[in-house]
Amino acid sequence: MTAAAPSPNPRPAVPGVEILAPAGDEAMLSAAVRSGADAVYLGFGGFNARRGAGNFGPDTLPAAVGYCRARGVRVHVALNTLAFGSELADLAGAVRCVAAAGADAVIADDLAVRHLVRAIAPDLPLHASTQMSVHSPAGVRALAALGYARVILARELTLDEIKACCAAGREAGIECEVFLHGALCFAISGQCMLSAFLGGRSGNRGACAGPCRLPFDADPALAGRPGVPGTACHLSLKDMDHIPHLRELADAGVASVKIEGRLRTPEYAAAAVAACRAARGGLPYDAALLRDVFSRSGFTDGYLTGRRDGRMFGVRTAADAAATRAALPRARELYRREFARVPVDFALTPDCLTAADRDGHSVSVPVADAFRPAAHSQREAIEKALRRTGGTPFVAADLTVDPALDALFLPAAAWNALRRQALEQLLALRAAPRPRPVRPYALPAFAAAAKTPRLAAYFTSWAQVPAPWAEKLAFLVLPLGQAPTVPDVWRGKTLLALPRVTFGPGEAALRAALTTAVPQGFAGYVLGNPAHLTLAAAAKAAPLYGGLGLNVTNPLAAAEYTALGLRGLLLHPETPLAEMTGFGKFTTAALVYGHLPVMLTRACPRHNVRGCAGCDRAGTLRDRKGRDLALRCELPANDVRTLYNPVPVYMGDRLRALPVDWALAYFTRESRERAAQVLETLAAGAAFDSEFTRGLYYTKP
Repeated sequence: MTAAAPSPNPRPAVPGVEILAPAGDEAMLSAAVRSGADAVYLGFGGFNARRGAGNFGPDTLPAAVGYCRARGVRVHVALNTLAFGSELADLAGAVRCVAAAGADAVIADDLAVRHLVRAIAPDLPLHASTQMSVHSPAGVRALAALGYARVILARELTLDEIKACCAAGREAGIECEVFLHGALCFAISGQCMLSAFLGGRSGNRGACAGPCRLPFDADPALAGRPGVPGTACHLSLKDMDHIPHLRELADAGVASVKIEGRLRTPEYAAAAVAACRAARGGLPYDAALLRDVFSRSGFTDGYLTGRRDGRMFGVRTAADAAATRAALPRARELYRREFARVPVDFALTPDCLTAADRDGHSVSVPVADAFRPAAHSQREAIEKALRRTGGTPFVAADLTVDPALDALFLPAAAWNALRRQALEQLLALRAAPRPRPVRPYALPAFAAAAKTPRLAAYFTSWAQVPAPWAEKLAFLVLPLGQAPTVPDVWRGKTLLALPRVTFGPGEAALRAALTTAVPQGFAGYVLGNPAHLTLAAAAKAAPLYGGLGLNVTNPLAAAEYTALGLRGLLLHPETPLAEMTGFGKFTTAALVYGHLPVMLTRACPRHNVRGCAGCDRAGTLRDRKGRDLALRCELPANDVRTLYNPVPVYMGDRLRALPVDWALAYFTRESRERAAQVLETLAAGAAFDSEFTRGLYYTKP
């Protein structure tokens, strides 16, 4: 156990910033509230990004909301996973339950949730999940236009980028929330399929197995030694800790700071909340306790400060676990007693005690005991008894005592009992259910349709396109940055794909490239991020299609994007074939070949073993089974690295099983000659010539 040490350099108080704590189950919820959180976020059923947490359901959510409401704490309910068409009825039921419980907001990822909340409980505020991959001011503006009240920014942003997003939010009328403390996924928020494709457990559907904590080795010394298992953990980041930067975040315009960790312990939640509360008040906090209660050999602020180097990486060690075991008893003291936060005004007459909060609730308890004449004034004793609110969430504020009581005597026990009764009744009154109004709603009917997919292909560069196939394919897709390389004759059948992630500093260049391309006769533009809705409208780009980054897995989301002007949509590769049938009236595509981009990341795993100097922006990571996953860096055009599945998806011999309009081959690492071979095999409906996977097309939801 490490000795307690206060945080260095206490700062001025930071008023107004919400401290938002995790509540993975009832015990963690209680710890977060009792230690002083302003709000909690929790998951409902299986529709949240931490399905492994205890979570809440129809029987437990109302009591949880009531417990928090009684104590002046807001409740944000996460419905932030991708849903399939067969789950939409249950998802609608979940929205009704959340509204009936009187929650303060829904955290949403899938546009189907946005539709259902607006249709069923329109006064229930919507918060855009970090899974929506908002990295820039254009993304903030897009979410504001869609009616979200708050956007939870991606965890990969620098302080300046957060500041720019908050400024855009103020102009557009939407709040910005950021993560302040807790685990960092290596992947960019909302753009990871690693767990799904390596182990069948989808992080986008709340079941991430955390494969990035396993060995993935970027050591160049392994080059040329196939089959040697990786031993280093070059995808494992330390937990973030931005609590020392709370003042800077508040000055940037952040409305809420969020503690990650619904899968952790009540003690963890309490330690993080207590540290945040102290920092917000400009007071020192126990930094050693915060580290010991959970860390991976310390913390990082690498994203916020822009120091994205080897110091960001870390693993959980035996010493860390031992420190946690030693720290837990000390952390429990942080929530042993209620955190007093609710002002209460008392008014006492010889007949009754009235207790009233500042939210319009009031209770009166009759004085049942018989008075005796007092030998001296009782005012001091009465006020002392009424102000003893310790052990409750109440703080005595204004006290009004009838002067007649100066001459009347009751023992202190009677005044204490009267106070307890009043506060118990007031707490119960504050916890009373306040359901939000709901409207009748019936899901639209989404029918199947017979379709024969036409072959199309994505290429990373025009040099990769086999000349005969430019004519044969239904259309070509290339990155927007490749627009100048596309011959004039093929622009009419070429769609330009915008990058799935563009951080704020790159937004101006993206806007300029899009504006330049629009008059050049391209067939359309593929959007891969909500920000692109804003950018495409500004550039008058059309027609528009939805790409991989939009994460479309159900027909209700497809209907929402169609209403926003998209003519066609690529279905997310985690969508099983059985769930594709309901997209009959929409124009859809499915990936039928490709080494899928299973992870986008801003941090560079190769930075552990080499700097950028001399790097060719291409390499591999070796996993613990000796497989090499290709890694590509988009510098200097974009500050993103992409990790590719080592085995390609292949569905060429089962194209007729795909109920979509377009079968999309996805070429990334392949030469022009290899692309031609694969296209011939796909067109023939033949068996693949090497190892492949069916991906998740035949899995059950």
